[in-house]
Amino acid sequence: MDVKLIKLLKKVRFMKVYVGENMKGLIPAAGSGERLQPITLAIPKELLVVGQKACIEHVVEAFKLANITDITIVVGWKKHAILDYFGSGKRLNVDITYLVQDNREGLAKAVEVGKRMMGNDTFAVVLGDNFFYPKTFLKEIIDFHIKEKSDCTVGVFRTDNPSNYGVIEPKNNKNIKDIIEKPSKEKAPSNLASAGIYVFEPCIFEAIKKTKKDKKGEYQLTNSIKIMVNEGKKVLYKKLKGNHIDIGTPGTLKKANDFFSDYVTD
Repeated sequence: MDVKLIKLLKKVRFMKVYVGENMKGLIPAAGSGERLQPITLAIPKELLVVGQKACIEHVVEAFKLANITDITIVVGWKKHAILDYFGSGKRLNVDITYLVQDNREGLAKAVEVGKRMMGNDTFAVVLGDNFFYPKTFLKEIIDFHIKEKSDCTVGVFRTDNPSNYGVIEPKNNKNIKDIIEKPSKEKAPSNLASAGIYVFEPCIFEAIKKTKKDKKGEYQLTNSIKIMVNEGKKVLYKKLKGNHIDIGTPGTLKKANDFFSDYVTD
């Protein structure tokens, strides 16, 4: 194929994604929410209320603001409750597809479950149990990903508790040199942690195939991203503006609701 034609096709592909065509969304929501028990013995943590709606609905609204209405939710624990809450997605003017992750083997496997729906398109991943404000965070990261023609973009925030997150080692103000899953504070390469927001090209699935289980028997998405870095893929990070709260504990769930009450108007 002519070199000029190849370059033109690549340019057209990125233009399509930018205006919302082909871009898809994936929400992993198959975790058991152990830190929130006994509440999560009855309902998925993604359905815990922040403000006047389930936390995961705030995530869906962020996808809509980024012009993504083709959304796949990976479910597992108490899956019928999430199906009952959203249905087809018509209430929110989106199209929702559900895929079941029967075995909870880590976030990398949850993303891999979505492969047949994501196809060969660029796609965004946002964890369903995180609260973000303002909700334009996802559009900003997607725009950055497209502009930089990245293979993987990780949304990050500053943290004082690196042992709860995947922590990046920045190479400069946008490139990732390394990423480590839940390091101790002493071994953390920085204070920049993954916020559970990613934009991927389909090559992530090849990296997931090469990912090995960790000591807990899980396949970590951070290790898949590390493989992409080691293979010379363009792996970038973007700092989040605004507020990010992981609702994984009773204390942080209360923090998210307090913030919503004090500052959120929509």
